[in-house]
Amino acid sequence: MADGARGRLSGRSCIVTGAAQGIGRAIGEALLEEGGDVCFADINAEMAEDVARANKERSARSGGKVAWAKVDVTKRDQVQAMIDKAVDAFGKLDVKFNNAGINKPLNFLDVTEDNWRTIMEVNGLGVLIGMQEAAKQMISQGGGGKIINTASIASRQGFDNVAPYCASKWAVVSLTQSGARDLAKHNITVTGFGPGVVATEMWRQLDKDLMEIGVSEREGQAIEEFSADILRGRVATPSDITGTTTFLASRESDYMTGQIVMIDGGMTLV
Repeated sequence: MADGARGRLSGRSCIVTGAAQGIGRAIGEALLEEGGDVCFADINAEMAEDVARANKERSARSGGKVAWAKVDVTKRDQVQAMIDKAVDAFGKLDVKFNNAGINKPLNFLDVTEDNWRTIMEVNGLGVLIGMQEAAKQMISQGGGGKIINTASIASRQGFDNVAPYCASKWAVVSLTQSGARDLAKHNITVTGFGPGVVATEMWRQLDKDLMEIGVSEREGQAIEEFSADILRGRVATPSDITGTTTFLASRESDYMTGQIVMIDGGMTLV
């Protein structure tokens, strides 16, 4: 961004969870490019700090500020501390991305209670807590805000080897709709986006996990098979996602709420 230019996120304070790598990091960097103040939050404190440090030059160029925080999104006190840290650094909270998520594939009949609880706690409860605490901060400021949740193609249909993950992402859709209805009176919008197959660390690990449980026989097979029906003809990169996420964080999406925008190259047509 040229000196003196104002981006679409100038003057807006943002938090992105799960921001140490993959989609989360790309979301945060795109917000910085548009002049936003961004707190990169992750359960891995060292990686979050490294990402924030790596983005100092980008933030200086765009006019935004950068911070980082360690957070386990299933722990309310840690979520509150993360928000307090961002508010201390930036003065307020305008945009909260609930992006942190996990997956651990198991064949349907092999899903255990521990597998279910772990995935649902992070992907479901973590989103609920993140929405609640962000909304409380935004309400206390009196200026509204935006909450944006990461859903998935798995929020539109069930897959046999990742049933708890699918259930957790369907929960994200429901929480987005419920939050949108409740928080409208406070001028807080709640939206989400649904990525498909994205070339990130999470998908590379998923590919390995599916080999371990016998779903695929060779490295790359699972991604190839999942990607076969993408109308755009290729897997996504994180930069394919950030045009939409920046739009959802910007004032250009102020009339949107309760909606999930699919960014999957045409995998799910619903």
